[in-house]
Amino acid sequence: MSDDEKPRVSDADMLARFQNSKKRPPCSDTLGMRLVEVEQDAQRIRMDFDVSPSFANPTGAVQGGFISAMMDEAMSTCVIIASNITMTAPTLEMKTSYLRRLMPGKASVEARILRMGKSAAFMEAECFDADGKLVAKATATAIPMLFKRLG
Repeated sequence: MSDDEKPRVSDADMLARFQNSKKRPPCSDTLGMRLVEVEQDAQRIRMDFDVSPSFANPTGAVQGGFISAMMDEAMSTCVIIASNITMTAPTLEMKTSYLRRLMPGKASVEARILRMGKSAAFMEAECFDADGKLVAKATATAIPMLFKRLG
C-alpha cells in the first residue's frame, strides 16, 4: 500500500459510514435511498428505496426515469465504495430495460461492478419491487475520477 492509500475498512464499517453520513447528497434523500448491504470483495451493494407517490405517472406506476435514477445512484455508489471512497464515477451512458411496473412504496436495487479500469467502469443493476420481483435491469459505463465535491 502506498503512503497516499487509505486502509480499507470492513464491510460493516463501510456500511455504517454511509448510513451515518452527515454529507448525504440531496438526491439520495429525494429518492428515499438507504444503503443496506456492502460486499467490497464482490464489488456489490444493495440499496433500499422508499419510493414516493410523487414519482407516479398518470396510471399510478412509478415513472421510469425515477427507476433509472435509483439504479444509477446504486451503481455510482458501488464504484465509490469499491475505490475506498477515493474515486467517483460519472455515468457516460446507461441502458435500462423495464420488465414490469413499479408501484410507489418499497423497492430495492442491487448493483455490481463488472469491470473497473483506470479509464472506464462497467456496472450493472437490478431493481426489485416490494415482493422481490424484478422490475428493471440496467447496464452503465462510467469514467472513474478522483472524488472531490464540486461547488
